[in-house]
Amino acid sequence: MTATSDATLDPWHDIRPYQDHEVAATLARLSEDPELLDALTRYRLPRLTRLMPRLSRTLASWVIKREVKGVDTIRDFQNRIASYMQRMLRDSADDFRVDGVENLDPETGYLFIGNHRDISLDPAFVNYALYLAGRDTVRIAIGDNLLKKPYVTDLMRLNKSFIVPRSVRGKRAMLAAYQQLSGYIRHSICSDNHSIWMAQREGRAKDGIDRTDPAIIKMMTMAHRMHNRDAGLGAAIEELRLVPVSISYEYDPCDVQKARELKATSEEGGYKKSEFEDISSIVAGITGYKGRVHLRFGTPLDASFDTPEAAAAEIDRQVLGDYHLFPSHYLALETLGEHPELLDMKEVTEADRTRFNERLAAVPEALHHWWLRQYANPVINCASAAR
Repeated sequence: MTATSDATLDPWHDIRPYQDHEVAATLARLSEDPELLDALTRYRLPRLTRLMPRLSRTLASWVIKREVKGVDTIRDFQNRIASYMQRMLRDSADDFRVDGVENLDPETGYLFIGNHRDISLDPAFVNYALYLAGRDTVRIAIGDNLLKKPYVTDLMRLNKSFIVPRSVRGKRAMLAAYQQLSGYIRHSICSDNHSIWMAQREGRAKDGIDRTDPAIIKMMTMAHRMHNRDAGLGAAIEELRLVPVSISYEYDPCDVQKARELKATSEEGGYKKSEFEDISSIVAGITGYKGRVHLRFGTPLDASFDTPEAAAAEIDRQVLGDYHLFPSHYLALETLGEHPELLDMKEVTEADRTRFNERLAAVPEALHHWWLRQYANPVINCASAAR
Protein backbone atom coordinates (compact mmCIF):
# COMPACT_ATOMS: atom_id res chain seq x y z
CA MET A 1 0.00 0.00 0.00
CA THR A 2 1.36 3.41 -0.93
CA ALA A 3 1.75 6.33 1.46
CA THR A 4 -1.07 8.15 -0.38
CA SER A 5 -3.54 5.29 0.03
CA ASP A 6 -2.44 4.88 3.67
CA ALA A 7 -3.36 8.50 4.33
CA THR A 8 -6.67 8.16 2.47
CA LEU A 9 -7.81 5.04 4.33
CA ASP A 10 -6.18 5.92 7.64
CA PRO A 11 -5.68 9.70 8.02
CA TRP A 12 -3.99 9.23 11.41
CA HIS A 13 -1.62 6.46 10.29
CA ASP A 14 1.51 8.46 11.14
CA ILE A 15 0.47 9.55 14.64
CA ARG A 16 -1.93 6.93 16.01
CA PRO A 17 -1.04 3.99 18.29
CA TYR A 18 -0.25 0.70 16.62
CA GLN A 19 -3.09 -1.71 15.97
CA ASP A 20 -3.27 -5.46 16.53
CA HIS A 21 -2.22 -6.36 12.99
CA GLU A 22 1.01 -4.36 13.48
CA VAL A 23 2.09 -6.02 16.73
CA ALA A 24 3.97 -9.06 15.42
CA ALA A 25 6.13 -7.14 12.94
CA THR A 26 6.90 -4.43 15.50
CA LEU A 27 7.98 -6.91 18.17
CA ALA A 28 10.15 -8.76 15.64
CA ARG A 29 11.78 -5.47 14.68
CA LEU A 30 12.38 -4.53 18.32
CA SER A 31 13.99 -7.87 19.14
CA GLU A 32 16.69 -7.17 16.53
CA ASP A 33 17.06 -3.40 17.00
CA PRO A 34 20.77 -2.79 17.76
CA GLU A 35 20.17 0.47 19.65
CA LEU A 36 17.54 -1.08 21.90
CA LEU A 37 19.74 -4.13 22.51
CA ASP A 38 22.70 -1.90 23.37
CA ALA A 39 20.57 0.21 25.71
CA LEU A 40 19.26 -2.86 27.53
CA THR A 41 22.65 -4.49 27.87
CA ARG A 42 24.33 -1.30 29.11
CA TYR A 43 21.68 -1.07 31.82
CA ARG A 44 21.33 -4.74 32.79
CA LEU A 45 24.70 -6.30 31.81
CA PRO A 46 27.27 -3.47 31.87
CA ARG A 47 30.33 -5.64 32.50
CA LEU A 48 29.44 -8.28 29.89
CA THR A 49 28.65 -5.50 27.42
CA ARG A 50 32.17 -4.09 27.79
CA LEU A 51 33.86 -7.46 27.49
CA MET A 52 31.63 -9.28 25.00
CA PRO A 53 29.22 -6.83 23.30
CA ARG A 54 28.06 -9.27 20.60
CA LEU A 55 27.17 -11.95 23.15
CA SER A 56 25.35 -9.42 25.34
CA ARG A 57 23.22 -8.29 22.37
CA THR A 58 22.41 -11.90 21.53
CA LEU A 59 21.28 -12.51 25.10
CA ALA A 60 19.16 -9.33 25.10
CA SER A 61 17.49 -10.35 21.84
CA TRP A 62 16.71 -13.78 23.27
CA VAL A 63 15.22 -12.25 26.41
CA ILE A 64 12.98 -9.92 24.40
CA LYS A 65 11.71 -12.78 22.26
CA ARG A 66 11.05 -14.86 25.37
CA GLU A 67 9.21 -12.02 27.12
CA VAL A 68 6.91 -11.29 24.18
CA LYS A 69 6.21 -14.88 23.23
CA GLY A 70 2.45 -15.25 22.85
CA VAL A 71 1.93 -11.48 22.56
CA ASP A 72 -0.21 -11.04 19.45
CA THR A 73 -2.39 -8.05 20.31
CA ILE A 74 -2.10 -4.66 21.99
CA ARG A 75 -4.10 -6.04 24.92
CA ASP A 76 -1.59 -8.89 25.28
CA PHE A 77 1.24 -6.35 25.31
CA GLN A 78 -0.43 -4.21 27.96
CA ASN A 79 -1.19 -7.25 30.11
CA ARG A 80 2.56 -7.87 30.18
CA ILE A 81 3.10 -4.24 31.17
CA ALA A 82 0.58 -4.67 34.00
CA SER A 83 2.79 -7.35 35.52
CA TYR A 84 5.77 -4.98 35.33
CA MET A 85 3.66 -2.25 36.98
CA GLN A 86 2.87 -4.61 39.85
CA ARG A 87 6.57 -5.34 40.30
CA MET A 88 7.49 -1.65 40.04
CA LEU A 89 4.93 -0.72 42.71
CA ARG A 90 6.17 -3.47 44.99
CA ASP A 91 9.79 -2.38 44.61
CA SER A 92 9.54 1.42 44.53
CA ALA A 93 6.27 2.57 46.16
CA ASP A 94 4.69 2.12 49.57
CA ASP A 95 1.06 2.57 48.52
CA PHE A 96 -1.11 3.35 45.49
CA ARG A 97 -4.63 4.68 46.05
CA VAL A 98 -7.30 5.57 43.52
CA ASP A 99 -10.52 7.56 43.97
CA GLY A 100 -13.29 8.57 41.60
CA VAL A 101 -13.06 5.86 38.95
CA GLU A 102 -16.25 4.32 40.32
CA ASN A 103 -18.14 7.48 39.32
CA LEU A 104 -17.25 7.11 35.63
CA ASP A 105 -19.33 5.08 33.16
CA PRO A 106 -17.32 1.95 32.23
CA GLU A 107 -18.87 1.96 28.76
CA THR A 108 -17.91 5.56 27.96
CA GLY A 109 -14.73 7.00 26.49
CA TYR A 110 -13.35 10.08 28.26
CA LEU A 111 -10.65 12.63 27.61
CA PHE A 112 -8.63 12.56 30.81
CA ILE A 113 -6.53 15.67 31.27
CA GLY A 114 -4.12 15.51 34.18
CA ASN A 115 -1.35 17.31 35.97
CA HIS A 116 2.05 16.17 34.81
CA ARG A 117 4.91 15.19 37.13
CA ASP A 118 6.51 12.14 35.50
CA ILE A 119 7.07 11.55 31.78
CA SER A 120 5.81 7.98 31.68
CA LEU A 121 4.33 7.18 35.10
CA ASP A 122 1.44 9.68 35.15
CA PRO A 123 -0.43 7.95 32.29
CA ALA A 124 0.89 4.55 33.40
CA PHE A 125 -0.79 4.98 36.80
CA VAL A 126 -4.02 6.09 35.08
CA ASN A 127 -3.85 2.97 32.94
CA TYR A 128 -3.10 0.75 35.91
CA ALA A 129 -6.02 2.22 37.88
CA LEU A 130 -8.35 1.52 34.95
CA TYR A 131 -6.90 -1.97 34.54
CA LEU A 132 -7.50 -2.76 38.22
CA ALA A 133 -11.09 -1.53 37.84
CA GLY A 134 -11.65 -3.80 34.83
CA ARG A 135 -11.83 -0.85 32.42
CA ASP A 136 -10.16 -0.40 29.05
CA THR A 137 -6.89 1.54 29.13
CA VAL A 138 -6.31 4.95 27.54
CA ARG A 139 -4.57 6.16 24.44
CA ILE A 140 -1.70 8.37 25.60
CA ALA A 141 -0.57 11.68 24.11
CA ILE A 142 3.23 11.85 23.88
CA GLY A 143 5.36 14.63 22.44
CA ASP A 144 7.52 13.81 19.44
CA ASN A 145 10.45 15.39 21.31
CA LEU A 146 10.62 12.18 23.33
CA LEU A 147 10.70 9.95 20.26
CA LYS A 148 14.28 10.44 19.16
CA LYS A 149 14.93 6.77 18.57
CA PRO A 150 12.85 4.43 16.37
CA TYR A 151 12.71 1.79 19.10
CA VAL A 152 11.29 4.33 21.58
CA THR A 153 8.59 5.25 19.05
CA ASP A 154 7.77 1.56 18.52
CA LEU A 155 7.51 0.86 22.27
CA MET A 156 5.33 3.90 22.92
CA ARG A 157 2.95 3.21 20.03
CA LEU A 158 2.64 -0.44 21.12
CA ASN A 159 1.54 0.95 24.49
CA LYS A 160 -1.29 2.93 22.84
CA SER A 161 0.56 6.24 22.60
CA PHE A 162 -0.19 8.73 19.85
CA ILE A 163 2.16 11.46 18.74
CA VAL A 164 1.82 15.16 19.58
CA PRO A 165 3.82 17.34 17.15
CA ARG A 166 6.17 19.62 19.05
CA SER A 167 9.07 19.80 16.61
CA VAL A 168 7.05 21.00 13.59
CA ARG A 169 8.25 24.37 12.30
CA GLY A 170 6.24 26.98 10.42
CA LYS A 171 2.73 28.28 11.14
CA ARG A 172 1.06 26.46 8.26
CA ALA A 173 2.70 23.13 9.05
CA MET A 174 1.93 23.52 12.75
CA LEU A 175 -1.73 24.33 12.04
CA ALA A 176 -2.07 21.27 9.81
CA ALA A 177 -0.40 19.06 12.43
CA TYR A 178 -2.70 20.27 15.21
CA GLN A 179 -5.77 19.91 13.01
CA GLN A 180 -4.78 16.29 12.42
CA LEU A 181 -4.15 15.76 16.13
CA SER A 182 -7.45 17.35 17.14
CA GLY A 183 -9.24 15.22 14.56
CA TYR A 184 -7.68 12.09 15.97
CA ILE A 185 -8.66 12.99 19.55
CA ARG A 186 -12.26 13.63 18.48
CA HIS A 187 -12.34 10.41 16.46
CA SER A 188 -11.03 8.39 19.40
CA ILE A 189 -13.58 9.79 21.88
CA CYS A 190 -16.64 10.23 19.66
CA SER A 191 -16.29 7.43 17.08
CA ASP A 192 -14.15 4.76 18.77
CA ASN A 193 -15.51 5.56 22.26
CA HIS A 194 -11.92 5.07 23.44
CA SER A 195 -10.47 7.13 26.30
CA ILE A 196 -7.42 9.38 25.97
CA TRP A 197 -4.96 10.83 28.49
CA MET A 198 -3.27 14.20 27.93
CA ALA A 199 -1.19 16.44 30.17
CA GLN A 200 -2.70 19.79 31.13
CA ARG A 201 0.25 21.61 29.58
CA GLU A 202 3.40 20.89 27.61
CA GLY A 203 6.16 19.45 29.80
CA ARG A 204 6.26 18.39 33.42
CA ALA A 205 5.43 20.79 36.25
CA LYS A 206 8.98 20.72 37.59
CA ASP A 207 8.28 23.43 40.18
CA GLY A 208 5.19 21.67 41.57
CA ILE A 209 2.85 24.32 40.15
CA ASP A 210 0.00 22.64 38.27
CA ARG A 211 -1.65 24.97 35.77
CA THR A 212 -3.64 24.17 32.62
CA ASP A 213 -2.61 25.86 29.38
CA PRO A 214 -5.76 27.20 27.63
CA ALA A 215 -4.02 26.50 24.30
CA ILE A 216 -4.52 22.79 25.03
CA ILE A 217 -8.29 23.38 25.18
CA LYS A 218 -8.19 25.28 21.89
CA MET A 219 -6.31 22.45 20.18
CA MET A 220 -8.55 19.69 21.53
CA THR A 221 -11.75 21.40 20.40
CA MET A 222 -10.43 22.53 17.01
CA ALA A 223 -11.89 19.57 15.07
CA HIS A 224 -15.36 20.02 16.56
CA ARG A 225 -15.40 23.72 15.70
CA MET A 226 -14.24 23.00 12.13
CA HIS A 227 -17.13 20.57 11.56
CA ASN A 228 -19.72 22.57 13.52
CA ARG A 229 -18.95 26.22 12.82
CA ASP A 230 -22.08 27.46 14.54
CA ALA A 231 -21.45 25.45 17.72
CA GLY A 232 -19.94 27.11 20.75
CA LEU A 233 -16.85 25.97 22.64
CA GLY A 234 -18.98 24.51 25.43
CA ALA A 235 -20.56 21.99 23.05
CA ALA A 236 -17.09 20.86 21.91
CA ILE A 237 -15.93 20.44 25.51
CA GLU A 238 -19.02 18.45 26.43
CA GLU A 239 -18.65 16.25 23.35
CA LEU A 240 -15.12 15.28 24.39
CA ARG A 241 -16.25 14.29 27.92
CA LEU A 242 -13.24 15.99 29.48
CA VAL A 243 -12.34 14.69 32.97
CA PRO A 244 -9.61 16.29 35.12
CA VAL A 245 -7.23 13.85 36.81
CA SER A 246 -4.99 14.66 39.77
CA ILE A 247 -1.92 12.62 40.67
CA SER A 248 0.43 13.23 43.59
CA TYR A 249 3.65 11.50 44.60
CA GLU A 250 5.02 11.58 48.11
CA TYR A 251 8.50 11.64 46.59
CA ASP A 252 9.55 12.34 43.02
CA PRO A 253 12.42 10.12 41.83
CA CYS A 254 13.51 12.95 39.50
CA ASP A 255 13.38 15.70 42.13
CA VAL A 256 17.14 16.42 42.17
CA GLN A 257 17.30 16.53 38.38
CA LYS A 258 14.33 18.93 38.35
CA ALA A 259 15.96 21.10 41.04
CA ARG A 260 19.10 21.34 38.93
CA GLU A 261 17.04 22.44 35.92
CA LEU A 262 15.06 24.98 37.98
CA LYS A 263 18.26 26.50 39.38
CA ALA A 264 19.88 26.79 35.96
CA THR A 265 16.77 28.36 34.45
CA SER A 266 16.53 30.89 37.27
CA GLU A 267 20.21 31.85 37.44
CA GLU A 268 21.39 31.35 33.86
CA GLY A 269 18.19 32.02 31.92
CA GLY A 270 17.87 28.52 30.52
CA TYR A 271 18.75 24.86 30.75
CA LYS A 272 20.03 22.63 27.95
CA LYS A 273 19.17 18.97 28.26
CA SER A 274 21.65 16.30 27.31
CA GLU A 275 20.72 14.19 24.30
CA PHE A 276 19.08 11.32 26.17
CA GLU A 277 18.14 13.10 29.40
CA ASP A 278 14.42 12.44 28.90
CA ILE A 279 15.07 8.72 28.52
CA SER A 280 17.15 8.81 31.73
CA SER A 281 14.23 10.55 33.46
CA ILE A 282 11.87 7.80 32.32
CA VAL A 283 14.16 5.13 33.77
CA ALA A 284 14.66 7.09 37.01
CA GLY A 285 10.92 7.62 37.38
CA ILE A 286 10.18 3.92 36.97
CA THR A 287 12.93 2.60 39.22
CA GLY A 288 13.18 5.38 41.85
CA TYR A 289 11.45 5.52 45.24
CA LYS A 290 8.04 7.21 45.19
CA GLY A 291 6.67 6.62 48.67
CA ARG A 292 2.89 6.87 48.46
CA VAL A 293 1.01 7.70 45.26
CA HIS A 294 -2.54 9.03 45.07
CA LEU A 295 -4.67 9.31 41.92
CA ARG A 296 -8.12 10.86 41.71
CA PHE A 297 -10.49 11.08 38.75
CA GLY A 298 -12.65 14.20 38.70
CA THR A 299 -16.03 15.14 37.23
CA PRO A 300 -16.64 15.62 33.47
CA LEU A 301 -16.87 19.23 32.30
CA ASP A 302 -20.25 20.26 30.88
CA ALA A 303 -21.19 22.73 28.13
CA SER A 304 -21.21 25.80 30.40
CA PHE A 305 -17.61 26.84 29.63
CA ASP A 306 -17.57 29.35 26.79
CA THR A 307 -13.85 30.21 26.74
CA PRO A 308 -10.66 28.12 26.89
CA GLU A 309 -9.61 30.12 29.94
CA ALA A 310 -12.83 29.21 31.81
CA ALA A 311 -12.40 25.53 31.00
CA ALA A 312 -8.73 25.65 32.07
CA ALA A 313 -9.72 27.30 35.35
CA GLU A 314 -12.20 24.49 36.08
CA ILE A 315 -9.57 21.86 35.34
CA ASP A 316 -7.19 23.64 37.71
CA ARG A 317 -9.89 23.84 40.38
CA GLN A 318 -10.49 20.10 40.23
CA VAL A 319 -6.82 19.09 39.93
CA LEU A 320 -5.80 21.18 42.94
CA GLY A 321 -8.95 20.36 44.90
CA ASP A 322 -8.29 16.64 44.44
CA TYR A 323 -4.52 16.82 44.95
CA HIS A 324 -3.40 14.74 47.95
CA LEU A 325 -0.84 16.51 50.13
CA PHE A 326 1.66 14.18 51.79
CA PRO A 327 3.91 14.87 54.81
CA SER A 328 6.77 15.61 52.39
CA HIS A 329 4.86 18.64 51.11
CA TYR A 330 4.24 20.12 54.55
CA LEU A 331 7.77 19.35 55.74
CA ALA A 332 9.22 21.18 52.73
CA LEU A 333 7.10 24.25 53.45
CA GLU A 334 8.11 24.11 57.12
CA THR A 335 11.80 23.89 56.18
CA LEU A 336 11.49 26.92 53.90
CA GLY A 337 9.93 28.83 56.80
CA GLU A 338 7.04 30.08 54.71
CA HIS A 339 3.26 30.27 55.29
CA PRO A 340 3.13 28.71 58.77
CA GLU A 341 -0.65 29.16 58.70
CA LEU A 342 -0.84 26.49 55.95
CA LEU A 343 1.05 23.81 57.86
CA ASP A 344 -1.05 20.78 58.75
CA MET A 345 1.33 18.53 60.68
CA LYS A 346 -1.14 16.27 62.49
CA GLU A 347 -0.41 13.31 60.19
CA VAL A 348 3.36 13.88 60.06
CA THR A 349 5.10 11.14 62.02
CA GLU A 350 8.69 11.00 63.25
CA ALA A 351 9.32 8.36 60.58
CA ASP A 352 8.08 10.82 57.94
CA ARG A 353 10.36 13.55 59.29
CA THR A 354 13.37 11.22 59.42
CA ARG A 355 12.82 10.03 55.85
CA PHE A 356 12.38 13.60 54.62
CA ASN A 357 15.55 14.82 56.36
CA GLU A 358 17.55 11.89 54.99
CA ARG A 359 16.43 12.66 51.43
CA LEU A 360 17.17 16.36 51.84
CA ALA A 361 20.63 15.58 53.23
CA ALA A 362 21.40 13.62 50.04
CA VAL A 363 20.62 16.68 47.88
CA PRO A 364 23.53 18.99 47.01
CA GLU A 365 23.23 22.06 49.25
CA ALA A 366 23.17 24.44 46.29
CA LEU A 367 19.96 22.75 45.12
CA HIS A 368 18.14 22.72 48.50
CA HIS A 369 15.92 25.71 47.78
CA TRP A 370 14.79 24.36 44.41
CA TRP A 371 14.28 20.85 45.75
CA LEU A 372 12.14 22.14 48.63
CA ARG A 373 10.22 24.50 46.36
CA GLN A 374 8.77 21.71 44.20
CA TYR A 375 7.34 19.98 47.29
CA ALA A 376 6.17 23.15 49.06
CA ASN A 377 4.43 24.81 46.11
CA PRO A 378 1.50 22.36 45.99
CA VAL A 379 0.54 23.29 49.58
CA ILE A 380 0.41 26.98 48.64
CA ASN A 381 -1.44 26.34 45.38
CA CYS A 382 -4.01 24.00 46.92
CA ALA A 383 -4.72 26.59 49.61
CA SER A 384 -5.18 29.31 46.99
CA ALA A 385 -7.56 27.11 44.99
CA ALA A 386 -9.64 26.42 48.09
CA ARG A 387 -10.28 30.12 48.77
